[in-house]
Order: sequence, then structure tokens, then C-alpha cells
Amino acid sequence: MKELFLIIGAPGSGKTTDASLIAQADATNITHYSTGDLLRAEVASGSELGKTIDSFISKGNLVPLDVVINTIVYALKAAPTKTIIIDGYPRSVEQMMEFDKVLSEQNEICLKGVIEVRVSEEVAKERVLGRNRGADDNEEVFYNRMKVYTEPLNEILDFYQKKKLHFIIDGERTIEPIVADMKELIKKNSKYIRRKNEFKQNQNRRYSK
Repeated sequence: MKELFLIIGAPGSGKTTDASLIAQADATNITHYSTGDLLRAEVASGSELGKTIDSFISKGNLVPLDVVINTIVYALKAAPTKTIIIDGYPRSVEQMMEFDKVLSEQNEICLKGVIEVRVSEEVAKERVLGRNRGADDNEEVFYNRMKVYTEPLNEILDFYQKKKLHFIIDGERTIEPIVADMKELIKKNSKYIRRKNEFKQNQNRRYSK
């Protein structure tokens, strides 16, 4: 069974960078997917579906649920490792409920944790508007994206808190302690990574004797 960790956070929280660094440092055990990257790859392909997706992403709005679910499920099935990180999902209560339903109807994927990288709106705005990354990073779109993120947030957090899957990381620090905390959370809740670490420790003890 594959283990899934969802990373959520406001625009500018650094969730994608954090998850990417963790996967890069442990590529044999962890695969990282960003829903944003998966959807943008479709946009870059120039397909009709990509054009439809772009009409939503460019305005900071949500991509239709069926497109997001299909993208995520395909990525999970194709993942080369047992432990998978997906950031930027869920972004709505509807997405959360539909994804929970999909997971409950199968026995190949187990959700092990939902890690929230928490930052204030002020910090998020400063980071996003300071990036100068593209046309979608203007102030009006930022506030739209924040609204899309914050409106369903309490209900999403409450849902995962009741399942004892919700974890919070302070995202306003430098990247090193954030990544270290996230890595530790994943290690504690991933039986595959924990077993591999225990095996390595046992091997080291044998060689040191």
C-alpha cells in the first residue's frame, strides 16, 4: 500500500518548495507531485483541456473537480515510490470530500497526514508580490487566490483534525527548520521510511561491532 501526505498552505507559504526539497533529498523513498505543476503541464501541452485549465488558473480560480481528481489519481498510480507527497490539495470542501470518497473505495493508497504550512496573509502577500513571476501574480489575483484558499479552510481542517491527520508547521521561518520539521513529521508517520531507517541503523550497529 502506498502512503500519501497532503501539503496545504496559502499562496506564498512555500509548500511546493518544501515538499520538493524533501523529495529531492530522499528520492528513493519519496515522490513529490504538485497539483499546480501537473495542471500547468497540461496547459503547456497546448491541448484543449490545457486551454480550459488555463482559463481557470490564470484568474486564480479552481480547476473543475473531475480534472483535478483524475490528475491526482493518475499521478498516485504512476508513482515509483511507496511514499508520496502532493501539495496544493485539497483546495475546496468538495475536492476534499470527493477525494476522501475515492480513497475509501480502494485499498492501494492510505492517507497518512495533512500538513498545513501556516503563514499570515501579510507574509503570503509580501512573498507572492515580491516574486515577479508572471501575469497571475498581481495584487487583485493574490486576494482572489487567498479568498479561494481561506473560505473553505476551517471546514477542511476540522475534517482532517477529526481523523487525527492534521499537522501544523510554522511557515514563517527560514526554509531549513521548516523542511526539517516536515521531514520529521513524514518520517514519524510513514512506516516504510521508518522501517528503512531502522534497518540502516541495525546494519550500522553490526558493522560498528
